[in-house]
Amino acid sequence: MIRSKAGVPRRAGPRGKHLTFGRTRAGARRRQRLRRLLALGLPTAWGAVAITYKLACPLAQQNGLGARIATCAVFFAVGTGLILHVRRGLLRELRQIRRVAGAAQGVLLRPLPPSVDGLNVAAAQVSADRGASVGGDLYEVIGTEHGVRVVMGDVRGHGLAAIGTVAAVLGSFREAVHDEPELPGVLRRLERAMARHLRERAKAGHPSSGPSGPDPDSPVAEEFVTVLLLEIGRDGEMRALNCGHPWPYLLRGGGGGAGGGDRVEHLGFGDPLPPLGAFPLPTELPVVRCGPLLPGEALFLYTDGVEDARDSQGRFFPLPAALTEATRTHPTAPQEVLGTVFTQLLAHADGFPTDDVALLVVANGRTQVQTAHREQLATPL
Repeated sequence: MIRSKAGVPRRAGPRGKHLTFGRTRAGARRRQRLRRLLALGLPTAWGAVAITYKLACPLAQQNGLGARIATCAVFFAVGTGLILHVRRGLLRELRQIRRVAGAAQGVLLRPLPPSVDGLNVAAAQVSADRGASVGGDLYEVIGTEHGVRVVMGDVRGHGLAAIGTVAAVLGSFREAVHDEPELPGVLRRLERAMARHLRERAKAGHPSSGPSGPDPDSPVAEEFVTVLLLEIGRDGEMRALNCGHPWPYLLRGGGGGAGGGDRVEHLGFGDPLPPLGAFPLPTELPVVRCGPLLPGEALFLYTDGVEDARDSQGRFFPLPAALTEATRTHPTAPQEVLGTVFTQLLAHADGFPTDDVALLVVANGRTQVQTAHREQLATPL
């Protein structure tokens, strides 16, 4: 592009961009230096007040009791002001660090949309580490051309130490669900991603370890993640692969007796596959047919930190009873069901569970489903 100034044509090229960028950086450095000077201004002023009082004030030169009390009061005020100034600066830095950490963790375990391809979704989680918004639990719901695919997982351990494994599994899942037409292909991708992650961690901790895998004596060799993969087709049919994770609960919106027990059904379909990272997956990965998710029905997925939560007397959290109560008040509205169960869980655990907790509710908000009857028994594909 040609620009002209004072009748002389001038070409704007990369040099102009570099000059602009340099001016911007110089201005930022000047502003940073100014902020530092302002930050030092108050302590300098307090120090000047103390020195001036000690050297120039006649009262500070006297040895009487009143003079000593006045001197102590002045220096106490100066010290208090300095402490408050330092505290204010530390709190400002802490807020900035929390904002950065929250943004990074929000990208890792991003908020779910309220609806995915006609399915209403709600999720909540809490980390066992105070101050952390993400721990060792993971979940994701993605609409694809193959159907809506859901993952729920739980990394061995909890808190910030498990975030690396969560990132490896979630990153692989978000790519594989679009590329792989069948669930076994998605699970194979997750297994390879988990194996690469463990090898990299083993090399970081033990540089002598080779490409064959982690050292059996390394703590990395004991790391694993339980995973539940779920696919909900356009007709509502559900298919699943379970690697050591708790099976979900099915919530029905209508019917139900006085106790509401038949509104809540635990879906259990035999022995699950081994968790990822603990043992190699078998050659054959039989997909389990879980029947259709009809309109007005919902799935409640969770990690084992929910059922393992204990109260002050050591009693476990009664999840089926909490779900029954939630469906009696709010049949299958995801946000309401989630809020009711989560509130009861926190009250049961005195406000802070000892393990990471994740809850996910997926409700069928579609108006048409091709399948009219639910299969009574799960059969492998």
